[in-house]
Amino acid sequence: MSDAVQRAVHAVDQATAAHLTWAKTGPAQRRELLNAAAALLDERGPAFARLMVEETGTSAAWAEFNIRGGVAALKEVAALTTQIGGETIPSDQPGCIAMTVRTPVGVVLGIAPWNAPLLLGLRAVAMPLACGNAVVLKASEACPRTHQAIGELLRDAGFPRDAVQVVTHEPADAAAVVEALIAHDAVRRVNFTGSTKVGRIIGALAGKYLKPALLELGGKAPLIVLDDADIEHAVNAAAFGSFLNQGQICMSTERIIVDEKIADTFAAALVKKVAGLRETPALAGGLINEAAGKQVEALVADAQAQGATSLVRLELRGTCLRPVVLDRVHPGMKVYTEESFGPIASIVRVHGVDEAVRVANDTEYGLAGAVFGRDISRCLDVVMRLDCGVCHINGATVKSEPQLPFGGVKASGYGRFGGKAAIAEFTELKSITIQVTPQAFPF
Repeated sequence: MSDAVQRAVHAVDQATAAHLTWAKTGPAQRRELLNAAAALLDERGPAFARLMVEETGTSAAWAEFNIRGGVAALKEVAALTTQIGGETIPSDQPGCIAMTVRTPVGVVLGIAPWNAPLLLGLRAVAMPLACGNAVVLKASEACPRTHQAIGELLRDAGFPRDAVQVVTHEPADAAAVVEALIAHDAVRRVNFTGSTKVGRIIGALAGKYLKPALLELGGKAPLIVLDDADIEHAVNAAAFGSFLNQGQICMSTERIIVDEKIADTFAAALVKKVAGLRETPALAGGLINEAAGKQVEALVADAQAQGATSLVRLELRGTCLRPVVLDRVHPGMKVYTEESFGPIASIVRVHGVDEAVRVANDTEYGLAGAVFGRDISRCLDVVMRLDCGVCHINGATVKSEPQLPFGGVKASGYGRFGGKAAIAEFTELKSITIQVTPQAFPF
C-alpha cells in the first residue's frame, strides 16, 4: 500500500470515529456551524480568491463568483437542517403507527473539480454535514490548496476536526487513492463532479463496492433561439454562457441553436457583442493549462475544415484564448458533439421548432439547456421536450441557485445536488412501526 493510499485510508478511519459523535448533534447546532462557516468565508474571501487565481489561472471575477456562491450555498444548507424529516404513513394493521425517518449514512466521500474549486468543493461536503455525516473531500490535483482551505474553514468554524477530512495526492496516485476511498467499508455515499469520462470510472467503482453515487458530469448545453426571440436578450445570454470562466463550466453554452429566419441577424449581433467584450475584466484569466488550449484549437480547426465559418477568429497565446464564434456548425464536426470546455460560441442553424428540439437532444449529454422566445407557452412546450435536468426560459444556460435541485440525465450523470432534493442523497430512509395495541397473530 502506497503512502498516498495509507493517508487516504487513515482519513476515512478518522472520519468514521468522528461520525459517531457528529451524527448525534441536533439541527440547531449544525445550522449554527454552517452559518458560522458562511460568515468566515465572507471574511476570508480575498485569501480564497488569491488561491483560486494562483492555482487555476481563473479571473478575479470568477473567483469572486465562487465566494458569493459559496456563502449562499452554506446559508441555504444551514436553513435545511430542520427539513431533514420523514412522514407518518397509514397502516392497515389496527393499533399500528407507521412512520419514516431519515438518518445519517456514515462517511460521505466528495470528489470535487478545479473549474469552480471553492463553490463545488463546498457543495461536495456541506449537505452531507448538514445531514449528520462525516465527510472526506478528495481534493483536485489542480487546486489542492483551495480544497485544503475548505477543510480549514469548516474546522475553524467549529466543525469537529476529524469529521472534516481533506485528502490530497499526486496525479500518479489518483486511481489508487480513489478506489481505496470508495472501497473503504465506512464510506457509504460517493458524490463526484467532473468529466463524464472520469464519472464512468467513479460510477463503475461505486457499483463494484455497492456504494450509491451522485454524479454531476459533463454537458453540451443547447441554447435555442426561436424565431420570435428578443435577439438582444438572447445574444447577451449566449455570450455570458459561452465565455464566462473561459467556457470552463459544465453548464456552458456549447451549442446556440438558431432559427434560420433570424440567424443572420443573431450572428451579426453576437459578433458585435464579442467585439465589445474583448477587454472585459470578467473575461480575463486563462484556460487551466496549455493542453486545454490546444484541444480547443483542434476543435476549431476541424470545424473550419468541414465548412464552419469563423465569425470571430481564434487567438491563442499559451493558456489565454480570446472568445471564438463559429457559424454553420453541423453534425460530423467534433465541436458539434464533444464538450469543448473553452470559449467557443457555436451557431447551429435550424428550420423550425421541431428541428431545434431534435438538434438540442442530439447529444449524449443532458445537463442544462435554455430556450428564448416571446411566446412562453411555446417555450415551455420546448423545455418539456428537452433531455435536460436543468432548463431555463429566456435565461442563460449558466444559471443555478442553491435552493434548486441540480443535476443531469443521460451521460451528464444522475442524482441531484441542491435544495431539499439533496437530502435524499445523503440520508437513509428508515421505516418504523409502533404497535400500540396487541396484535392478533394467526398462530
